[in-house]
Amino acid sequence: MEGLSVLDMIHQGALVTYPLIVMSIMVITIIGERLWALRGLIAGTLQTAQSLVGKLQKGDFKTALATAQQGKSSPAGRMFRDVISQQEGESLEYLSEVIEDRRFEEVEAMKGAIWVLGTVAVSAPFIGLLGTVIGIIKSFHSMAVQGSGGFTVVAGGISEALIATALGLAVAIVAVIFYNYFHTKLERIEAVMTIASDRVLEAIRLGRKTNGNG
Repeated sequence: MEGLSVLDMIHQGALVTYPLIVMSIMVITIIGERLWALRGLIAGTLQTAQSLVGKLQKGDFKTALATAQQGKSSPAGRMFRDVISQQEGESLEYLSEVIEDRRFEEVEAMKGAIWVLGTVAVSAPFIGLLGTVIGIIKSFHSMAVQGSGGFTVVAGGISEALIATALGLAVAIVAVIFYNYFHTKLERIEAVMTIASDRVLEAIRLGRKTNGNG
């Protein structure tokens, strides 16, 4: 066991360490992708709503729709575009249902693959524990075969067990931290989208009054 490196131990525990390494790559990829996808959505949603409210209050629905269409690459832009495009001849109650449905669809889409983070957070420690058990079994098997209980005999299995446990815990810790972070982030985004939706619906109501349709 002299000179055994971490890479050697990872190779020894390939049954569990390689899957954990694959999981860690998946976790890093999803974290990076979601951080990029969710960037600036809170401020962007409020700005989009603010850009529409004034036009809607004046009853200028055509300009408001054009403004919303310009922001169709954002969740808020798509949500408000669909509502404004259907506002003519529809009740505010119906529009409220429409905007709620669109908000739900956008929030679900924003979740992306963060469910994978939750799955990894739960399963990685158990996979690491499996590596621990396998390492200990190998250690006792070596002791039985060689008829000796010396540290040299068991060191390989113990090192394999420890590297599997440590890797499993490390992957799980990172996954659970960002899983909770993204869930909190999405709750804040959904809350802002709800507030912005109420402002837009109220602006539509006032705009209809302005045009004599209230």
